[in-house]
Formats: sequence, structure tokens, C-alpha cells
Amino acid sequence: MVRAAVCGTEGRQFESVPVYQEMKKEKKLKPPKELPSGFDDRQEKELLIRDFVISKIKEVMIKYGFQYLETPSFEYTESIGKYLPDKERPGEGVFSFKDENRWISLRYDLTAPLARYVAKNFNSIPKPFKRYQLGTVWRNEKPGPGRFREFLQFDADYVGTKNLQADAELCVLISEVLEKCGLNKNDFTVKISSRNITDRLFKKLKVNSKEQILATLRALDKIERLGWNEVKKLLGEGRKDKSGDYTKGAKLKSDQIKIIEDTLKNDSPETEDMKEIIKIFKAYNFTNYKFDPSIIRGLEYYTGPIFEVNLNFEVKNLNGQTIQFGSIGGGGRYDDLVSNFGNIDSPATGISIGIDRFVYALMQKKNFDISRINPVIICLFDQNNISEYIKILNKLREANISSEIYPGNGNLKKQMEYANKIQSPCVIFYGDNEIKNREIKLKNLRTGEEISTNFENLINETKKII
Repeated sequence: MVRAAVCGTEGRQFESVPVYQEMKKEKKLKPPKELPSGFDDRQEKELLIRDFVISKIKEVMIKYGFQYLETPSFEYTESIGKYLPDKERPGEGVFSFKDENRWISLRYDLTAPLARYVAKNFNSIPKPFKRYQLGTVWRNEKPGPGRFREFLQFDADYVGTKNLQADAELCVLISEVLEKCGLNKNDFTVKISSRNITDRLFKKLKVNSKEQILATLRALDKIERLGWNEVKKLLGEGRKDKSGDYTKGAKLKSDQIKIIEDTLKNDSPETEDMKEIIKIFKAYNFTNYKFDPSIIRGLEYYTGPIFEVNLNFEVKNLNGQTIQFGSIGGGGRYDDLVSNFGNIDSPATGISIGIDRFVYALMQKKNFDISRINPVIICLFDQNNISEYIKILNKLREANISSEIYPGNGNLKKQMEYANKIQSPCVIFYGDNEIKNREIKLKNLRTGEEISTNFENLINETKKII
């Protein structure tokens, strides 16, 4: 683009028209206010409820003897790339970029990073190793109601044991977490099954292709969300959803699909691992479970018992429509995952909950009385008197009373609007007249009542209001 000025006969200079039009266009360009699909701003009420849930999780994990661990958000892609939740999506389910000639990815779960950590620290950690973690994960998947592409996840895992008591106890502890968060046993069910069931099924179907097996597992993992009729399409040629996106199918024949459907509708636990876990449940007096062979878990790395935590109450979207919410978490046994990082025999089992997904549903079930502490506002009459306002502020804060001097530049009307907007319990007036008379005025914003007090009684009078 030529940006030279054009001189006229009168010596005046004019910028070229194309350049001027381009500059006008550039000035109009503004970044979007909207968020990418699957991401969300989380406001204070939701965050406070989330903090409550996290506190209950930590109580249970300490009680059960788990260690707290944190791993980085990024891993080398080859450390997690084999076990992705939705390979039909571009980027194979993860968000990645190249760094110093190696691909790194945001973690899509907390299990693959744990396996890497165990392999790295195998000689120094106790066996079995019991760890729990709370961390954000990212999934390059198609979002839906209560299904985010960025969310906080909780994981609890046993690494280094084949003892099925570990698997059973994970189901017991997850039930205790949900109950401590305000649900009762009728509100949720821990569904259990085993990958041994599908392993036998694939042998019966004579399906040996790894790609076809994975496509079948991912299709079956969508039974609860899509229903059998839609899943049959994914097991066959493929499926187009309401948005027009097409997912190619597992290419199974109709008679094979019929065998799968009949097998997964059988509610009799025929595998030894299921029988053993149910026996342990009885010893725990744990009854809030259901054997359901249609529980699949879409990730490839599961090798034995698998679990899924399902809510039994209605969940609505932002438009008030009842939606098919599905599970809030799950897990299972993954005996071979750590060995991918070297010649390490370290069988493992784990369970997880999507915290943000759980909070989304929990807010509809339980009426939380969030007692937010809003600050007392000291109104600003004259900047020259700031030292007097700070004396009041320091006295309030020394008494652990949330307080602030009005942080803006507005007049008294604006200051009162601010105080009402943040739901302050009261405001303090300390203008020239109050300073002269050595009195402090407090206005109760709930009742509108005003009282006068002195500096010595300020704390007592403020506490009566807040």
C-alpha cells in the first residue's frame, strides 16, 4: 500500500484515499466481548460454592490418608497424546503448540501427568502411592450444557497396587464427598462396570483392529448422553449431530451392534473383579452403587474396573430447560499407564470429579446461603482529610471489620450508589462538621437509620450493624 502524500497545485498535502479508508477501518476494529465456546466467566457466588466443595474434598482426603500433589498445566504431547478423550476433533482433543522443536500440550486430565510423575519419582515415593490433586484441565472437545473446555478437576488415585479394595474405597470416598457437599444418597448413584466385559465382547465380535475398538468404546461412552439410537449410528457408518458436524462410525455390522446392545443390557455382574468389589462394598456397608455394563469410559488406558458418578435429579440450562446432564465424574483401573514411561510395573486406579460441572448442578439442587462479607464504606468528603479517614480505616481493620475508603472520585451520590451496588452494610460520614464536633456518623444501609458515635465506640456501634 502506497502511503506517500499527494501534493496539490496549491501546495496542500492530502493523504491517499485508500490509506485513509484503511485507517478508518482499523479504528473500528475492536476485540470481541464474547468468550470462545466452552469457556466461562465465573462469578463470586459460584466461586464461593466451589471453595466450599473443595474444602469438603480436602476434609475427606485427609481423613482417608491421601497426599496432596500438584503437577504443571503443560506436558510434552507424547506424554499424554496416546490417551485422548475425543480424537475425532481437530488437534486430537488437546490444545497444543510447538516449543523449541517439541510439541507441548495443556493437560486434558490429571491422570497422565500423575503417571509421568510416578515414573520420574518411582524410587522415592511410597508404594502404594495415594495422591489427590485439584487442577484445571483443558479439552479441545465440543462443549455442551455443563460441559466446558476448561474446568477444574479433582482426582484421587492409588498407584502401585492391584488390590481391589483400592477401587472399592474410591467409590466409597467419592460418595462421602458428595454427601458432605449437601447431597443425599438418593441424589446420585455410583455406577460400576469392567473393561474385562468389553474385552470379552470384542473377542466374541472378532474385532481386532485397535482403531475400530477405540471408535467403538468412544461411541459406547456416549450412550447416556445420546441414547442407543444415536450411538448405533456411531457404531455403524457414522452420525451427523444437530449442528451439522459429522463423526465417522466404527463400521460395525448390524448383527455385531445387536450383540453389543444385548450384552450391555445384562445387569448380572459376571466378571471376577466386579464380584470382588461388590463383596468389599458389603463390608463397607456401601449400597449406593449399581452394576451397569453400559458404563464404558471413553479413554483407552482403562484395564479393569471402571466407575461413573451420575446425578439422579433434574438439571436445567440457563434457559430453564431440563437437559440430559450425564455424569459428573468417574474413573477406573489403569494398570499399564505408568509402564509407558519405562520398564516400571506400577498398577493403578483412580477416580475424578469435574468440580465446575458438579457445582453447576449442585447450585440447582441445594439452596446455598452464601454469607459474603461486604465492606463498610468510609465516604470521601475532602481529600485533604485523608489522614483522618485512614485512622478510621485502620481502627476498623484492626478489629477485622471489612472496610474501605471510597476508592473512586465521585460525589456523595455516586459514593452511595457504589455502597448500595456492592451491598455494603453501612457507610461512615466524616465530613468537616463531624470532624469539628469529633463525632462519626454511621448509616445503616439496610434500615436507613443514622447514628452518631465517637472514635472510642466506633467498633461496637459498627458491629451492631454488620
